[in-house]
Amino acid sequence: MGFIMDGLDAESYDRQYKDSILFKRILQYFRPHWLRILLVATVIVLAALVDTGLPIFISRGIDQVAARGTFAELVGITVIITILACSSWVLNFVRRWQAAKAIGDVVLKVREDAAEAVLKRDLSFYDSIPSGKVVSRVTSDTQAFANVVSLALDLMSQLMLVLLLLIYLMTINFQLTLVVLLLAPFIVVCSLAFRRIARYTITQTRRIKAIVSSNIQETVSGIRVAKTFRQEQTIYDDFLKVNQQAFRINLRTEVVFSSIFPILNIMAGIGTAAVVYAGGISALEGALTPGLWYLFIQGVARFWFPLTSIASFWSQFQLGLAAGERVFALIDAEPKVVQTDSIKLPEIRGEIVFKDVYFRYNESETVLNGFSLHIKPGETIALVGHTGAGKSSIGKLVARFYEFQEGSITIDGVDIRRLNLNNYHKRLGIVTQSPFLFDGTVGNNIRYGRRYATEADVEQAAKQIASGDWIDSLPDGLNTRVTERGGNLSMGQRQLVSLARVLLQNPSIFILDEATASVDPLTEALIQEGLDTVLHGRTSIVIAHRLSTIKNADRIIVLRKGQIIEEGSHDALLQQGGHYAELYNTYFRHQSLEYIEQSRELLAGD
Repeated sequence: MGFIMDGLDAESYDRQYKDSILFKRILQYFRPHWLRILLVATVIVLAALVDTGLPIFISRGIDQVAARGTFAELVGITVIITILACSSWVLNFVRRWQAAKAIGDVVLKVREDAAEAVLKRDLSFYDSIPSGKVVSRVTSDTQAFANVVSLALDLMSQLMLVLLLLIYLMTINFQLTLVVLLLAPFIVVCSLAFRRIARYTITQTRRIKAIVSSNIQETVSGIRVAKTFRQEQTIYDDFLKVNQQAFRINLRTEVVFSSIFPILNIMAGIGTAAVVYAGGISALEGALTPGLWYLFIQGVARFWFPLTSIASFWSQFQLGLAAGERVFALIDAEPKVVQTDSIKLPEIRGEIVFKDVYFRYNESETVLNGFSLHIKPGETIALVGHTGAGKSSIGKLVARFYEFQEGSITIDGVDIRRLNLNNYHKRLGIVTQSPFLFDGTVGNNIRYGRRYATEADVEQAAKQIASGDWIDSLPDGLNTRVTERGGNLSMGQRQLVSLARVLLQNPSIFILDEATASVDPLTEALIQEGLDTVLHGRTSIVIAHRLSTIKNADRIIVLRKGQIIEEGSHDALLQQGGHYAELYNTYFRHQSLEYIEQSRELLAGD
């Protein structure tokens, strides 16, 4: 089936667990609920005893009627059968109710652990793993895990009933019971042999489901871009390909699982015919009463059902194991960013030192090669260079979003790998080129860095950015609703909200990643005014494409292929006539006031 499994390879963090390991992991989640599980097990036994008694009393009723029993005896048997049937319903209701509570608690815990794992994964994890696939593991895979536990309890109840009934039948006619048992090993072996292909097929089904989810999520997230470039048909065609692949895999999965049941049903039919024939002869010869013959036929029906259900259960069980395997792989994924200690700095002055740092995203992509840089507390540095020079990577390493391979990075003299990241990130402010805003109000988005900030704190932070004039442009001020990803706000407004959010956070280290690259000059002026407020007194790393931001930096670092080739002030670097001067004349000069004035004079002369 390899030709239909293209693109369904395991993720880089996936792993295969032995069934015994999976069972242990699952049992760990059920251990806190052992009292409820014990109650469920007790009820299963009681229900099996009651369900075993039901056909036995019916069998006796048949024999009594055949022997011309009294009306009172018939009524008594009828009452007992009714009581047993009602008791069976009550016991099964209690069993399902208590099992549902235990399973619900377990799934809740598994889903919480999976969500926690998602939040703990470093950014490099999401560089190669589509978010839709991660979401699929947290939602649908955990639900599949729940379903298999319910099926396990159902099968346990059925097997208990069969065991009790067989014991009783052996006391009546051992030879006829052996006929019932004759084909059991063949059915069990056939079902168990089905295990490997079931696990493989189900795993592929889960993967294609994750791919479909990822495709739809990406389509919805990028719908604005798609409509802008009129690519709706292209996106739909891509979805059709994925959906067709999902159809083929799901179809073959159904064929695989459906093929096992005809074989099992044939075996069960042969066994039933054998019991009916042998029991009928015994009944004709007087060795077996009609009631006991009925009991054996009922026993066969109850015996074959759980055995033939093993294949169905095993497919579902493999689904649960495959789902559990995917969830546990997400939980157990090895982090690439590893902290060796958990030091909490009471204060952060903001001294940052890179010493002989080597960094690469993968084996073939080296970004920093022996990079060294000393940033003084409170200093603002601007990183400039062509695309791929390593500017953003430096910011990501300071933020501890990625792991470097060699060298050291220290914050106030402490190795960044020894810091408590939760404590460190609270003193770190980051504004990116495309800031992410959450569903809610503008005020709540500003409050995101300090969840318990008051309305007055939020308003004060907002008004410190560009004197608060930008708030008046919002329909309802700070109470303006923000749609998904801030789509109802302009890029400039989103940047101003993100600057106010950082200012409220009051970070010691500030990283600005090309925040003014996609806005108009008027909005840039507002953002620049906000930046002056945010940068004041803080260690700041500015990755900029705008001259206004670069010129205000204390020091400009010019990068090429992960190496510092020039550094100094704007004027000093221009006088050197090196790479910065080349960048200035190519990219930045047209943004200068002198260039703008000259352009106006030329236009006026024309």
